[in-house]
Amino acid sequence: MNKKESIYEKVLRKYDNKRDNLDIIRKTKIDEVYKKVPVIEKIDQEIKDLGIKGAFKVLRGENVDLTRDLEDLKAAKVANLLTYGFPGNYLEDKYECNLCKDTGFINNEECSCFKQEVAREYYKMSNLDKVLEKENFLTFDLGLFSDEIKELEKISPMENIKEIVRASQKFIRNFEDPDEYNLLFYGSTGLGKTFMINSIAKDLLDLGYTVIYQTAHNLMGVIEEYKFSKTEDIIEAKKKYDYLLEADLLIIDDLGTESTNTFSSSEIFNLLNSRNLGDKKILISTNLSPAEIAKTYTDRVYSRILDKFNVYRFIGEDLRWKGY
Repeated sequence: MNKKESIYEKVLRKYDNKRDNLDIIRKTKIDEVYKKVPVIEKIDQEIKDLGIKGAFKVLRGENVDLTRDLEDLKAAKVANLLTYGFPGNYLEDKYECNLCKDTGFINNEECSCFKQEVAREYYKMSNLDKVLEKENFLTFDLGLFSDEIKELEKISPMENIKEIVRASQKFIRNFEDPDEYNLLFYGSTGLGKTFMINSIAKDLLDLGYTVIYQTAHNLMGVIEEYKFSKTEDIIEAKKKYDYLLEADLLIIDDLGTESTNTFSSSEIFNLLNSRNLGDKKILISTNLSPAEIAKTYTDRVYSRILDKFNVYRFIGEDLRWKGY
């Protein structure tokens, strides 16, 4: 078994375990309820019998509508649960993903939750959820930003960040619109770029989109691994690389911190170009100004960024001492 298969199978086993746990929880609850409220076992049997009756009628070519009978039985079941102190939905399964009901697949296609789980395994993003619990639009504190306009600036840090928040939320609302531009955030370290990136990632993950977050340095490592892999490693390396192209959102953090050379510039151009052609969104953060990006990369990379990106500058004082 090669490494790629073991990663994929690890995720498959995780979903198998989810379903096994649901079965255990379901059986435990049913046993509990049947013991305390015997009439519910009788109602469940009537529901099964009704389904069998309806199936036989359909096979005989008869018109059948048992909706009212089924609704009455379900209502009686909920009423009895409530009477004996159980929530009305006590026997309903609680899924982590309601789209695929924790199977990982929808009509034999991988669910977005499954793809995100595989991406986390490939890119070691296991702590992403914990980070996003702390850094999101609900925990965003506008009060950390000064409302004073500094010399040489035309706007205060507070008004500047308000504009960026509006742009970020518009990006989320129009995420599937091919005419919605990508985002590039630039500015000095500690001004809130990473916090804003995480806030966008959190909202999109909650909406069921797949998100890959990589520093520019690690991104080049993934690309080099694919380009220069040994034969026995190529399948896994290609899968990791394909996720860079296929994820709904690719976040490239700290653009400019990777080793910049002809190879890296060419590969970054190929990545940006491929995602733009596939209408896949990109979010970039960097300490480099647009002028510095132009000096650091080839004209092709710079023009690709200008072509499909809205560019926002972060201004103000270093927020890290304030908890950001």
